[in-house]
Amino acid sequence: MPIEKLTLRDIATLSKPGKYSDGGGLYLQVAQGGTKSWIFRYERRGTERCIGLGALHTVGINEARKAARRARVRLAQGGDPLQERLFGVHPKACDKTFDECVTEYIARHRSGWKCVRHAQHWEQSLHDYASPRFGRMLVRLIDTTHVLQALEPIWIERIETASRLRGRIERILAWATVCRYRTGDNPARWRGHLEELLPPPGKVRKVCHHCSTPYQEIADFFGQLATRKGRAARALAFTILTACRSAEVLQARWAEIDFECATWTIPAERMKADKAHRVPLTPAMLEILHGQQGGDSAWVFPGNKPGKPLSKKSMLSVMRRMNARATVHGFRSSFRVWAAEQTDCPKEIPEQALAHTIGSAVEAAYQRSDLFERRRALMQDWSDWCTAAKITKALNVVTRECCRNTADSRHENEKSDF
Repeated sequence: MPIEKLTLRDIATLSKPGKYSDGGGLYLQVAQGGTKSWIFRYERRGTERCIGLGALHTVGINEARKAARRARVRLAQGGDPLQERLFGVHPKACDKTFDECVTEYIARHRSGWKCVRHAQHWEQSLHDYASPRFGRMLVRLIDTTHVLQALEPIWIERIETASRLRGRIERILAWATVCRYRTGDNPARWRGHLEELLPPPGKVRKVCHHCSTPYQEIADFFGQLATRKGRAARALAFTILTACRSAEVLQARWAEIDFECATWTIPAERMKADKAHRVPLTPAMLEILHGQQGGDSAWVFPGNKPGKPLSKKSMLSVMRRMNARATVHGFRSSFRVWAAEQTDCPKEIPEQALAHTIGSAVEAAYQRSDLFERRRALMQDWSDWCTAAKITKALNVVTRECCRNTADSRHENEKSDF
């Protein structure tokens, strides 16, 4: 490409508005009215960019050519002259695409997320809905229009996914701002911004809670469950009796079980509240645990794959085979409603049993007891409620057996009379 094409005479005589190339990206720009200035034009990621080098009366031809030469050197090194001028940081730091920011953000925060699937959900949702719209764009160029292009197609039909996606985009852009990859307001923020453009999530569709089995039907369900064989059925029974979350039960290890004290201690890293949780074990729970002994040295409820626990779908499959319309998580609701309507214990006790955070941070600072012994009595009552049908069925079997034996004895006596 020829450079230094303009002569001093050209520079002095050119008067028609337009841009006149000196070569190598350097142009003399003549504006309406005859004002002349130097600009440097180049292409970056398929987009043409211009950077002003100064007016002709201030910057001479030699200074303009030196500035253009420095800009070409920065381009050859992978830099971006315009961004360096705008941001005043290292060019590679400000030349970030949204997808690059997503990768870096997740890499830095992954260790702080308890669940591996949490990172997978972040990556999947951003990859499916945000990346096709503005993933390859420089993060500093993303505005409200781009965010809406990702959210609007799913805001009505998949409001929960869309709401989480918006929050994740907001976090990525906020992080990019702190890292000086972009400036200005966050176009994905909700309050005072997107709330004026999109209907509130709560009004798009009512929140659908996990379907639960009425506590009045728990005994019958548990009685049917007791007749089923397999680890998944026993895991489901244990989940119902303990009122714990599915993941807490499925990932239970023998090292966490204290048979002597009848206590199961779930470590903090497996709890939603990041706090260790003690579960009092009733005789019905211990019966299930004793039945699981010898199956695996580590997992209480081992799966089919060596070294792995049962999957989350295993208990749900049992419920489907039993034609149950509820979810596994819904049994926690069944327990909570039962405790409220069938017991007179303070609400703090069943809330502690569910491992919920009670009250404000100030209340938690003063209420340091986990009410363990009182929870043991409550869980025993819950076990009795759940196993009532099972016990009744067992008693009926014994009664029928006794009646049959009595009838046989009477028949034998009658035969001996003859």
